[in-house]
Amino acid sequence: MRARAYIPTGPAAIGWRKLLKDYPMTLPDAKASDARVDSRPDNYVRVRGAREHNLKDVNVDIPRNALVVFTGISGSGKSSLAFGTLYAEAQRRYLESVSPYARRLFHQMAVPEVQSIEGLPPAVALQQQRGAPTTRSSVGSVSTLSNSLRMLYSRAGEYPPGQELLYAESFSPNTPQGACPECHGLGRVYEVTERSMVPDDTLTIRERAVAAWPTAWHGQNLRDILVTLGYEVDTPWREMSRKDRDWILFTDEQPTVPVYAGLTPEETRRALKRKETPSYQGTFTGARKYVLQTFATTESASMKKRVAQYMVSAECPACRGKRLRAESLSVTFAGLDIGEIARLPLTRLALLLRPYAEGRPPGKGGKAAALHPEKAIVSQRIAQDVAARLEVLLDLGLGYLSLERSTPTLSPGELQRLRLATQVRSSLFGVVYVLDEPSAGLHPADTEALLRALDRLKAAGNSLFVVEHALDVIRHADWIVDVGPMAGEHGGHVLYSGEPAGLDAVAESRTAHYLFNHAERPARAPRPPTGWLALRGVVRNNLQGLDADFPLGVLTSVSGVSGSGKSSLVSQALIQLVSGHLGQDAAPADEAADPLASEEAAALDGSVGGDIASIRRLVRVDQKPIGRTPRSNLATYTGLFDHVRKLFAATKQARARHYDAGRFSFNVAKGRCDNCAGEGFVMVELLFLPSVYAPCPVCHGARYNAKTLEVRHRDRNIAEVLGMTVDAAWDFFADEPPLRRALDTLREVGLGYLRLGQPATELSGGEAQRIKLATELQRTGRGNALYVLDEPTTGLHPSDIDKLMKQLHGLVDAGNTVVVVEHNMQVLADSDWIIDVGPGAGEEGGRIVAAGVPELVAAAKDSRTAPYLARARAAGLHPAKRRTRTG
Repeated sequence: MRARAYIPTGPAAIGWRKLLKDYPMTLPDAKASDARVDSRPDNYVRVRGAREHNLKDVNVDIPRNALVVFTGISGSGKSSLAFGTLYAEAQRRYLESVSPYARRLFHQMAVPEVQSIEGLPPAVALQQQRGAPTTRSSVGSVSTLSNSLRMLYSRAGEYPPGQELLYAESFSPNTPQGACPECHGLGRVYEVTERSMVPDDTLTIRERAVAAWPTAWHGQNLRDILVTLGYEVDTPWREMSRKDRDWILFTDEQPTVPVYAGLTPEETRRALKRKETPSYQGTFTGARKYVLQTFATTESASMKKRVAQYMVSAECPACRGKRLRAESLSVTFAGLDIGEIARLPLTRLALLLRPYAEGRPPGKGGKAAALHPEKAIVSQRIAQDVAARLEVLLDLGLGYLSLERSTPTLSPGELQRLRLATQVRSSLFGVVYVLDEPSAGLHPADTEALLRALDRLKAAGNSLFVVEHALDVIRHADWIVDVGPMAGEHGGHVLYSGEPAGLDAVAESRTAHYLFNHAERPARAPRPPTGWLALRGVVRNNLQGLDADFPLGVLTSVSGVSGSGKSSLVSQALIQLVSGHLGQDAAPADEAADPLASEEAAALDGSVGGDIASIRRLVRVDQKPIGRTPRSNLATYTGLFDHVRKLFAATKQARARHYDAGRFSFNVAKGRCDNCAGEGFVMVELLFLPSVYAPCPVCHGARYNAKTLEVRHRDRNIAEVLGMTVDAAWDFFADEPPLRRALDTLREVGLGYLRLGQPATELSGGEAQRIKLATELQRTGRGNALYVLDEPTTGLHPSDIDKLMKQLHGLVDAGNTVVVVEHNMQVLADSDWIIDVGPGAGEEGGRIVAAGVPELVAAAKDSRTAPYLARARAAGLHPAKRRTRTG
C-alpha cells in the first residue's frame, strides 16, 4: 500500500490538485508497523532507576527506530519519563560536548533523577507551547520560509527601472534596512487622542477626567501640580478652553513646581502668594507623554497593558500595512510584492510557485527567464526549496495559514506542527524526536496527516517518543509504554512496555479499557433545547456573513477540521457578541501577549438575538495560565487557601500569639521565611552549567519561618498541608464542609493528584482549565449561564474525559448552557447538539456544514467529521433521532 500526501479539497484547491497529480509524495505504509520493531538487544534505550517527579524507581527498555507512545491517565508520570528523564538526559549529554560559552546560550533542563540510561541517541524536543508573545514573530519566521522568499525577491525579483539591487535584509520588516520608517515595521501606526485619553468629558480633572493618567498617588500628584499651575480642576472637561485641554494632554514641557498636598485651589493660591514651604516639588508630565513613555519603558506587563488601552491604531498609510519601506515594495515576483505574497494562504502560495520550481515560469516570467538566465536559475532553485517545504506544511493540514500570520494567534498544536514540518525537511538521521501530544488541537482527519509525517521521520532513520492520549495515535504506535495505574503518588509505575496488542491483557491499564473498546457507556437521549441563541451576519477571519443558531439548555459541541472557523465562531464571535450584549468585558487577553495586537480582536461584525434575554451570565473557561509565578498555585486560585489560613489562625496556639490569617501566607513578610522570601528555594548560579535550585537552607523548602511552622492544625503545620495532594486533603479536612466541597469538585474533574501548593508554572494548559472549571463549579446559585470552553479535553486521558463530561452534564442539568469547541469524538458523541464547521480549512471553510444531534450529523455527506463520529458512536452512545439543520 502506498499512501499519498493529503491535498486540500474544495474549489480553491482544484488547481493545486491538478498540478500535483503527477507528483505524489510516497510515504511509508501506515500499518507496516506490525513487525517494525528491531528486537536486537543493542537496539534499545535502557532506563534504570528513574525517579524523576513521581516515577517509582522505573526500569524499562524502549526500542529505537520506532514510534513509541507513552500513555496513561493525566498525571501518571508519562511526561516525567519521556521529557523529564529521557529528553533531559539526552540534552545534558549533548551539551557536555559543546563549549562552555555555547552552553550558556541554551535553556538547560535540570539533571534528571535516574541511575543510568544506555543506548540513548541525541534528542530533539517538540513541546506544546504558545506562540511567541510578539506580532513580529510569524508563520514565515517560525518555518524560515520568509528567509527564502526574501532571497528570492532580492536575487530574482523584478526591479523598477533605475532601482538598485536590494539585499535580503531589505525585505524584512524587522531590520532597519527593510522596516517602513513610518510604522517601524509594525504595519500599523499608534497614537493617543483626546477621546482615547478622556473617555468621559463631563467629568472634572479632580474626578479623573484624564483617565490615561496613573491611578493612586501619581495621578493625584499630577492633579495637584495643575492646581499649582493655575488650571481649573473642578470644571467639567468639556467646558475648559481648547488651549488648556491641549496643553494638559499633549505638551512635552515638564515644569517642576511646589505642591501643597491636601489644600484647595484657593488655599494653594494663598500659599503660593505667601511663599509658604510646599509639601514637595512635583514635576508635571502631559498625558500623551506619560502613555507613550510608559509603554516604551515599563517592564510591567500589567502597566503596559493598561496604557495600551489609551492608544488607538490604524493601518500605516505609508506601507498600507505591509510593514516595508517603499523601495522594498517596488520589487515584484510573479506580479506581487513581498507583502502581498506573504498574505496568500500557503495552499495558493504553493500553487503560485509550482511553475517556477518546474522551470517553466508563466507569461512574462518565461520571457524574463530567456533574457536573464541567471535569474531563472535562482528562482527555480529557491522555488523548488520553498515548494518542497510547503508540501510538508500542506500535508500537515496547515494550508490555510499565511506567512504573515503572527504566532500569538496560533494554537499550541499549530505551532508544534510548524516546527515538526521543519524537522521533516531537515534530513536528520539517528536522533530521537520527543513530542508532547502532537495531536492536540487536531481533527481526526488532520491526525492522519500528522501520522504520515511521523512515519516519514521514522523512515529517515529516527526514533519517535510521543506522549499521547489520542487513541488513533496510540493504535498507530509500534510500541506502547503505559504508565500508571493512577495519577500523582498513585502513579509512576510502568504497567506495560511492548507492542500494542499485548496491552489488552493488562487489567490495571486504564488505556487498554478504551483502546480495546471495553468501556461501556449507557445510551442517553439528547436533551431538547429550551431556546435558541441566534448569531447573524458574523464576519471574522474566514467567516463571511455567517448565520449560526446555538441551542440553549443543552451541551453543544462545535467541530470541524483545524482552521475551519470554529474558534472564530465560538471563542471570538460568540464570546464578544454575548459579552457585549450583557455589558461584560470580553475575556481578558493573555498578559504575555503583545498589547498592540489587541486591535485584531475588534475586527468583528455581526449581531446576536433570539432568546439572548435568558442568558444572565457568560463564563469563559480557557487554557490560559492561572498565574505566571510559583507564588500562584492551585490553593490560592481556587480560594482554598483562604479557608486553610483561617483554620490555622483559629487554633488555640495562633490566638495566644495573636497570629491572624495573614501570618500563614507565604506572600506576607511576617510569616514567611526571610532567607528565601517565601519561595522555598534558592538559586545557585553555576555559570556554564544549569542553575541549581536548592531547597532553602533555613526553612528547608517549607517557605515559612520557624515560629509560623510551630502552629499546627490536627498535628500538621501549614507547609505540610500545602504539600498534600487534593485526595489526601479531602480525607484530612473531612470535618470542614467548605473545604470538602471545594476539594470534591477538584477531584471530580480529575485533579485529585495535584498538590494544594503546586505552583501555577508547573501546570499544563489542560490542568489550568480544569482548575478554572472546578472553581466555577463551587459557585452557588448557578443557572441561566452560558459556559464556553475551548478544547477542554487537551491533555486528558479518555478516562479523565469521562469525568469531565459528567461535570459538564451537571452544569446543563443545573439550568445552564454549555458550548465547547472540540475535536474529540468521545465528547461529540456524548453531546446533545453538534455544529460542524467546514468543510475544509481557511478559504474552504467558514460555513456550517451540518447541525443537529450526533446521530444525524454522523450521517451528513459533506462533513469531514461525520465518518469519525459514526465510528465513535458505534463504540458508544445511541441517542434518539432528532431533526438536523444543514447549510
